[in-house]
Amino acid sequence: FLISHVKMSFSEQLVTRVFGYKSNNNERIINDALSQKHLKGHGLQIMTEAMMGHLQNLMLHDFGSAAKQKTWTEDGLFNYCYNIVFRAGYLALYGNTTSKTEGNEEKAKAKDRIESEALFHEFRKYDQLFPNLAYGVLPPGGRKEAFRLMRYFWDALSITKMRSKDNISGWIWNMYNIRREEGRPESMIDRYMFVLLWASQGNTGPSSFWLLLYLMKDPVAMEALRKEVDMVLKGSGQEVCPDGPPVNLTYEMLMKTPVLDSAVEETLRLVAAPILTRSVLQDMTLKMADGREFFIRKGDRMSVFPYVAIHVDPEIHPDPYTFKYDRFLTPEGTKKTDFYKRGKRVKYYTMPWGSGVSMCPGRFFATNELKQFIFLMLVYFDFELINPDEKIPQIDYRRWGFGTMHPDREVKFRYKFRY
Repeated sequence: FLISHVKMSFSEQLVTRVFGYKSNNNERIINDALSQKHLKGHGLQIMTEAMMGHLQNLMLHDFGSAAKQKTWTEDGLFNYCYNIVFRAGYLALYGNTTSKTEGNEEKAKAKDRIESEALFHEFRKYDQLFPNLAYGVLPPGGRKEAFRLMRYFWDALSITKMRSKDNISGWIWNMYNIRREEGRPESMIDRYMFVLLWASQGNTGPSSFWLLLYLMKDPVAMEALRKEVDMVLKGSGQEVCPDGPPVNLTYEMLMKTPVLDSAVEETLRLVAAPILTRSVLQDMTLKMADGREFFIRKGDRMSVFPYVAIHVDPEIHPDPYTFKYDRFLTPEGTKKTDFYKRGKRVKYYTMPWGSGVSMCPGRFFATNELKQFIFLMLVYFDFELINPDEKIPQIDYRRWGFGTMHPDREVKFRYKFRY
């Protein structure tokens, strides 16, 4: 959800190239209407609750096991974060295995863990090909593999497969039903399901990687966030107990985490780098803040790169390349929105979601996914870098423009249950 929308004439070409999906003229109207219904308000609450259930399944299914309580597990941090968040999001959107077919709920949950792991494995293959596929520079072998993976996801996410699932999100069902009512071929709708998977789950996992890494490199930030989540948990009347039910992080609890909110926004400022592309519909003169003017012709395309223009502008964000978990907090502990450049207040001080009418409609669900994962990590786990002196990786510049940056290398860490 971190990649912004662009005008259809531009995005149609990109979506066809990377997903094999051909859109129609009223695509934007449909998407906006369904996003308002399912990605805000009550619909958002339902999706957030579903996400929590699947995070519990993936992260806590062996909580309470005596063998696990004192055992450190080593993994790559990027792989771990991306894996968990992607799989939970996929299950929340596209449905889970029904206990009726598996015999009982535990067997159904185990099957979900196995099948979602396999899906993520294939998704990572596609994700690594994605930038060059989008730019049209994949060599023949890469194109062949990309098309194989497309066909895999068209099948895996097909309506035929989904009909055997329980708890498919209303957002996904409505996206399917409206296109079916319009007479779109089912094979093309299956392709659109792949578009939605990448758009919804391609960036949140990488974002969670960066936030956990920043926390492990900043003990003060780690302590501040642990204190907040413990306070929110206590205020809800819940506590972690190996023999008790898993913590249920509700939608209401997520609204009471200003410190975590600031840390999330700071992370996105540092690593979200979408390119916002627009088609010019009529001749115009673009006036810059410094007085310069540029004549832009009808039919031209222009792009804005907020990462350089805003996110790391030292006048707007002093010491811009340093993670400051409280950068978006006021001294009173509320959300800070006052940022200035040349003495004037800046309206858009970060733009990880785009801006204006094309701002990403899934930003609220994506933020909740990220917060839920971080919250559970802080409540349930101790985690640390294998190498305490590990340097923060550079970003992989090959992914400029496609949302959250990936690291140029993996970072090893270990984790275990706190209780």
